[in-house]
Amino acid sequence: MAVGMSRPRETHTAVVRACEPAAGAGDAAENPEPGVFDMGIDPDHLPDGLAVADETGRIICFNAAATRITAVPRAAALGRALEHVLPLEDLKGRRWWELTDPYDGLATRVGQPERNLLLPGGREVLVSARYVREHPTGPVRRVVVSLRGTEARRRNERSHAELIATVAHELRSPLTSVKGFTATLLAKWERFTDDQKRLMLETVDADAGRVTRLIAELLDISRIDSGRLELRRQPVDLSAAVERHVQALTATGQDPDRFLVRTCQPLPAVWADPDKVDQVLGNLLENAVRHGEGTVTIEVAPAPASDEKGTAVTVSDEGPGIPEESMGRVFTRFWRGSKRGGTGLGLYIVKGIVEAHGGTITVGRGPGGGAEFRFILPVSTPAYLV
Repeated sequence: MAVGMSRPRETHTAVVRACEPAAGAGDAAENPEPGVFDMGIDPDHLPDGLAVADETGRIICFNAAATRITAVPRAAALGRALEHVLPLEDLKGRRWWELTDPYDGLATRVGQPERNLLLPGGREVLVSARYVREHPTGPVRRVVVSLRGTEARRRNERSHAELIATVAHELRSPLTSVKGFTATLLAKWERFTDDQKRLMLETVDADAGRVTRLIAELLDISRIDSGRLELRRQPVDLSAAVERHVQALTATGQDPDRFLVRTCQPLPAVWADPDKVDQVLGNLLENAVRHGEGTVTIEVAPAPASDEKGTAVTVSDEGPGIPEESMGRVFTRFWRGSKRGGTGLGLYIVKGIVEAHGGTITVGRGPGGGAEFRFILPVSTPAYLV
């Protein structure tokens, strides 16, 4: 064990009292500890685990999140040596405090970057440390340790792995088709009739379009997740946009009688990105046609009085609908309502686009028993026109 971590304990009763998370703001004010309560912040309000050790290596602060993450009661932590309360090991089984030696190590070090470490029992936590000195090369006066659970990072890693697997699966089929048909045409061009060539080239074109759409979806997800989705707002006639999408579907072979459009005038003037609105409408209508049954009803009306001023668009069908237990997962990545194809990314993107406009989107059961999606876009008139 490092020498610095096993120094004899000095008496710091007042400091320990001051660093114990207070029961209220008044307690914090009565026992201020510089750097902890200057802003009136209770350590228990912090989302991450916090453990603070003094110059002797004894813990003087241990918040509620640290207790939750480590399963060590605060009373059992305060006043004890840091390396005993947090006997951390790296993934190779080496004692972390012996390796880092915060008190007697290099005087120029300011801390340790975040890394995965293990608590007794193999529980994995994310740990980072900061060494507080009164002057750059002076002795360490405080060791501040931040603790985080790994659940959120694990979820992100699983989500990224699922995304990669989905992309690989969705790309493999069209690219195999494109490669096969182009190789065949190049090798045996003279042997095919014009009709056969046209059929193969149409297949290649359709598969190339499928790849293009997938790449566009991935770019949208990246922009939504990073908060970089750009909107080019201008006045949008939602009623006209709905009519345009219905006409496009009927032009591709859908029965015109399958669609019922209801518009309640007058509608508020909505400022939105027309391309993004088309993307939302196209996805919702395509889902209703592909996964639903019966009549697809699209209603465009002013938003209910209880909501912000804007326009509400409701798309419903008469199919089997969405099971109640799945309602909460509809707008998550990779959710699929059926086995009829799709990447499971469309509704996730739809929600991101609507929310980027400051709107809301909900899912429920329609009057005909099928799925009902409703999104509301606020007026959002640019400030220079107000």
